[in-house]
Amino acid sequence: MPDRLPSDADAVSTTRAHVDRFGGTRRRCVRLGEELDVSDGDLVRLVLDRKTYHSRVHADANGLLLRGAYENRRLARSPTEGDNELRAWLEEVGKQPGDSLEVDEVVAGELYGLRIPGSRTVYSVTRGPASSLSEIARDLDG
Repeated sequence: MPDRLPSDADAVSTTRAHVDRFGGTRRRCVRLGEELDVSDGDLVRLVLDRKTYHSRVHADANGLLLRGAYENRRLARSPTEGDNELRAWLEEVGKQPGDSLEVDEVVAGELYGLRIPGSRTVYSVTRGPASSLSEIARDLDG
């Protein structure tokens, strides 16, 4: 059974992020702060309104960003196949480029949450597979 952890718990570190635009179509993305324990290419679990998705961390000249959130890791690696839930969530909460968001680092390098500044949520915390198992899976995926 997963542990439940509120966003205002001492074990959760919160940083600011903001909505930005990327690419030729200028689609919305979330620009992350440098404080997070992630790097370009990392696949992380991302919680939006208490539902967990998978997201790939990207880097550009301005730093790290999230371009999408998808139902599973495979779709996060090849985002042209799945629905981008991050885009839908940003529309639902009415966030536009320049607007702030809060990023909760629930499990460093694995589990993060996005929320509206000042709001509170509760995360279901489950740890991913042991690093040795993840490395084997990554090797098999290519």
